[in-house]
Amino acid sequence: MNVLVISDIHGSTIASNKIKSLMETHDFDFILCCGDVLYHGPRNGLFDDYDPKQVIEDLSPYAKKIICVKGNCDGEVDQMVLPFSIDSLNNFLWFNHHKLWMTHGHHDDPSTAFKYLNENDIFLYGHVHIPCGYTNEEHIHILNPGSMTFPKEGHPKTYGILDDDGFTIYTIDDQLYMHHGWDD
Repeated sequence: MNVLVISDIHGSTIASNKIKSLMETHDFDFILCCGDVLYHGPRNGLFDDYDPKQVIEDLSPYAKKIICVKGNCDGEVDQMVLPFSIDSLNNFLWFNHHKLWMTHGHHDDPSTAFKYLNENDIFLYGHVHIPCGYTNEEHIHILNPGSMTFPKEGHPKTYGILDDDGFTIYTIDDQLYMHHGWDD
């Protein structure tokens, strides 16, 4: 299985164009989106490529491949215009025989991963805009693709790919940034 993992687009057309490009050049089974799709948020200023309408248009062709959770900047009006669901705060799915708990991260974070997960399961979140891939003390894989729009703490703009080998994070210009293997 080959999955594109994104988070915290915040209405950026640079991000949505990158997603389009990745979908056109790779054979992703689906897209996992950890929320904050359209709105830039009250703590972030407007930026040159902020265009939520264009982001909707760019993502719409992939609507049936997108599994998304609701972020703290996603509202009811966003759900009215997006062709995929952002209503759920959590999604649980199976990835390579492991339960995957996907959430934005503003209600639950890595410290709560043990609530629903067992050893070697996966906790996937966004919200903090900091990419990571590690195994915690409960032996749960903690993954975050970072942000394609507002990276924090000096990190570059990033996205992730989840596959049989693990979780790989790339910069928006496709440079390898970090890798977390399932045996790490």
